[in-house]
Amino acid sequence: MTTQFSVADIELELYRYPAKQESNLQAWDAADEHLIKHLTEQQQTPCCTAIINDNFGAVTCSLTRQNNAWPLLVETDAKTSQLGTLQNLGRNQLPDDNIQWCNSRDLLPQRPELVLMKLPKNLNYLAHQLDRLSQVLAKGTTVYIGAKAKSINKALLQLLKQHLGPATASLTWKKTRVITCISDGTARPLPADTRWNVPEYQLMISNLSNVFAANKLDIGARIMLDNMPQGDFKSIVDLGCGNGILGLRAKQLFPDARLHFVDDSEMAIASARYNWQLNQLDNPDLEGEQACFHWDDCLTHLGDEVRPDLVLCNPPFHQGEAITDHIAWQMFLDALRRLADGGILHVVGNRHLAYHVKLQRIFKNCTTVASNGKFVILQAKKQVNKAKSTD
Repeated sequence: MTTQFSVADIELELYRYPAKQESNLQAWDAADEHLIKHLTEQQQTPCCTAIINDNFGAVTCSLTRQNNAWPLLVETDAKTSQLGTLQNLGRNQLPDDNIQWCNSRDLLPQRPELVLMKLPKNLNYLAHQLDRLSQVLAKGTTVYIGAKAKSINKALLQLLKQHLGPATASLTWKKTRVITCISDGTARPLPADTRWNVPEYQLMISNLSNVFAANKLDIGARIMLDNMPQGDFKSIVDLGCGNGILGLRAKQLFPDARLHFVDDSEMAIASARYNWQLNQLDNPDLEGEQACFHWDDCLTHLGDEVRPDLVLCNPPFHQGEAITDHIAWQMFLDALRRLADGGILHVVGNRHLAYHVKLQRIFKNCTTVASNGKFVILQAKKQVNKAKSTD
């Protein structure tokens, strides 16, 4: 794995988050390099700059390396991106007091004079981000967007024009291009969330723009909903919750349970929280908080008091555009550490991902609960700590 970032006389050591993850993926791509190269060629001087979708801080660290007083507004929907950026700032002995952190729902706290973006994979999310920018950017503000050359076409440039202002693309360098979009100064309305019913479970679901399965129940979640575990569960984690559909159904089945919804996406957590309220799932006979919502990297920062007896998990097998299974590994390992003795991890995944091999290795047991031509549902149980039980 390459960790030495070098472009335009900027030298950095960069890692994906967490630094010891089980993958050989590097923390930046050529589009990051192209953005920094382009800024250098433009002789860009420090000004209030918004950085959006900076996966692990390559752009943020580069500008801070150039001038550690460069005022930055760093917006991300992914907790791992925020944590990765902080990790790489620290590794390169760079300060972070020049940074204001922003999520993907709130308007930027001040008007930026320059915007640097990485093109997200989800174009609905891109449109949402552009609409938000249109509400704060002055007419004539430049937005530079780094992307793979193959992702740039007339339809994309038209989308940029529709939601923010006219756009052109640079020549290709290392199979990437930099789009220059100029704000036209017209504020667009923010998009409404997407709502749809799941009538067989009497649930209403609302999704924000960067949440997986934006307008329908995905087929992996559907087979999971049809094969929920049996037991007397009192503490349940919906790990990688997305819009929260699995946790909402769990609360219907186990009304005395307390739920924890966890996701790397801040928009997912906001959607899950709203869906809990929308479906009015609090049990009037149960005192105290019945649902907690955690924007987090898997179960990294949950309190020690959270010891679930059930973890529901529909793991992603990509991070941005990178196909990877390291997130599933981390989810399974975190579940093993967090589960109460005898607790269950209930997982759905594509058959070809061979999660049964990972679960058998981690938990020393794995049972197939259900399957179809594409998906399989697996269950692993945390074994009772015999040494502990005999104390």
